[in-house]
Amino acid sequence: MSRRIIEEFVNRTDQLNLLSSYENAVDAINAFGTEEDIDLIFLDIEMPEMSGIDFLETLVNPPQIIIISSKEKYALDAFNYDVTDYLLKPISYSRFFKAVNKANLRFKNKIENKEDEIFIKKNSALVRLKYDDILWVEALENYVIFVTFNEKYTIHFTMKAIEQKLPSNKFTRVHRSFIVNTKGISVIEDNSVIIKTHDGKKSIPIGKSYKDKLLGDINLIVK
Repeated sequence: MSRRIIEEFVNRTDQLNLLSSYENAVDAINAFGTEEDIDLIFLDIEMPEMSGIDFLETLVNPPQIIIISSKEKYALDAFNYDVTDYLLKPISYSRFFKAVNKANLRFKNKIENKEDEIFIKKNSALVRLKYDDILWVEALENYVIFVTFNEKYTIHFTMKAIEQKLPSNKFTRVHRSFIVNTKGISVIEDNSVIIKTHDGKKSIPIGKSYKDKLLGDINLIVK
């Protein structure tokens, strides 16, 4: 009965899409790898064969979890697993919807955090670079160089592909060989932009075909 109520609540909520439901954790584990990407699980603590907590311990990279239980005593154990919310039976739709909104906010924050960084390969490792730390990207034959305040990273990539990877609200291409972080521009001269570096400044040329776009990408006030 509890599972049918949750299914009904899910189907009434536009921002949710019910993939499947299971009456026990064992069936869920067996089907977990065959499902589509899962963002959220509603999980009862008290189930036959395996408890909800036992189920949580089987998940290597769990999605968001909203716990459902008739007892408060499991709450501390549940929140040790960083669950999104803990719903006590009987569950009203308003309380259910509040938990869904909390999960949706978490999901949006996770996406936004991912959009603030990029991973690039250095030797055999992957290095995380925050967008704000990148000063400019420079083409070098079949390679590109990411320049930060402290280091340079050279990878085998094309400028066109890099331009598509970087967010257009943070980076702009000013030359066929240069993409700059607009936040790092200190001065724009007739044919160049000046970027502050840890040891002075860097003058980067502006290509004629890129100047109008550059001026359109910055917050420009002219008389």
